[in-house]
This record gives sequence, C-alpha cells and structure tokens, in this order.
Amino acid sequence: MRDAATVLEIIRERGRRGLPLERVYRCLFNPDLFLLAYGKLYRNKGALTAGATSETVDGMNLGKIEAIIETLRQERYRWAPVRRTYIEKKNSVKKRPLGLPTWSDKLLQEVLRLILEAYYEPQFSDRSHGFRPGRGCHTALQEIYHQWHGTVWFIEGDVTDCFGSLDHSIMRSILAEKIHDGRFLRLIDGLLQAGYLEDWRYHATLSGCPQGGVVSPVLSNIYLDRLDRFIEQTLLPAHNPMPLN
Repeated sequence: MRDAATVLEIIRERGRRGLPLERVYRCLFNPDLFLLAYGKLYRNKGALTAGATSETVDGMNLGKIEAIIETLRQERYRWAPVRRTYIEKKNSVKKRPLGLPTWSDKLLQEVLRLILEAYYEPQFSDRSHGFRPGRGCHTALQEIYHQWHGTVWFIEGDVTDCFGSLDHSIMRSILAEKIHDGRFLRLIDGLLQAGYLEDWRYHATLSGCPQGGVVSPVLSNIYLDRLDRFIEQTLLPAHNPMPLN
C-alpha cells in the first residue's frame, strides 16, 4: 500500500490536470493517511476537547484506526452529531456556534480534508486566500500591494452565515461533477446531515456544515469557488474593459 505522501501527490496531480477523481473511497483504507491526519491533529490544542462522547486523542491507537477502516470498508461508518457550544465573537456581543465532533469523526474528517485539499487546491482561483494552506490576510495584502497598481476603491462584502447556510444538494452536485465515487460522496452526505446536540437535545442539520468541523473550511471553499469563477469570468469582464493579469 502506498504511503500517504504518494497517494496525496497522485490526487494532487489529477487536480492539476483537471481529471476526475475515481475510486477515491478506497484511499480511506490506507492506515498511513490516518497516521498523517493523527499527527496533524495531535498538535492542535483542541485535540483533547471531547465532542458528544468522552473520546479524545488519548484513546487513539493503531487498533482504533484499523477498526475505523473496517467500518468504512463495510460502509457502516456513522457520523455522530456534533456537540454545539458557543464562543465569543471578536468585537461583538453575539456568540458564534461551534460544533465539536468526536475524536474518531475529527480524525476521519482530517483524512477527508487531506484528500479534498490535495485535489481542489490546484483548481482554486489564485485570488482566493481564505482557509488555504500558506495563504491568508497577509498574502491577500501582498497581492494588492504588488499587483493592484492604480486601484483607488474596493468593494467589501460578507457571506452571511457562510458555514450554516451551505445548501447540501448544491454541495453534493458540485462535488459529483469531479468526484465520480458514490461511496465517497455518500460519506460526505452523512457528515453534513449528522445533526448536532445542544443541551443534549438532538437537532437535525438541513443545511450548512458545522463551524469547528475539520473539513468544513475546504468544503466551503469548494462551494464558494463558483462565486469566484462568476466574478472573474462573468461579472468583471462585463463591467471592466481591462483584463485580469
């Protein structure tokens, strides 16, 4: 079985070439991907925070990883509802909902994130900086400073309730355009529809992906890539005679 770095590079190359992902679900049977995901999550201070169960990183071992893989192999993996809590929003009296997954779910989400990020990163707009590796506010400012010569005004916008309002059916159709693997897509469906517990009462999730979910940022980027394309390919050419560099 190939090591995680090789698997992700193969997936990344398919993304660069615009080729569809096929039979990607079987990548979830690779323990090395889970070990890579474990290493990335273990360094996070939130690794010891429990979700809807008392399970944390301390209870993880190779045997547990093999057990997760076996349930995936049999297509019996079931996502647990996330435990909803609220945290303070910066410069606001309002609080932001945060969904805390179980450790097993968090680990599997990280594996999904690694796969999705490897495939979609080469396809995202070069002007997109949010929730992307090696990018952020500072790279956006650097681009403006070095490339946006003569720009005298900006339009500021905000996607209200971005994570919470993501439409599941649209998300599925976007993923299905390039991921030709029903098992992989059904696994993501289950994640999005797992619901949440608030004060230990179950609530269904009819839209959105949980804030605090490991895979949620890359899913939102895949979803909002359509907005980037619309702005770059339709809106700007219609109203701006100067081509984008």
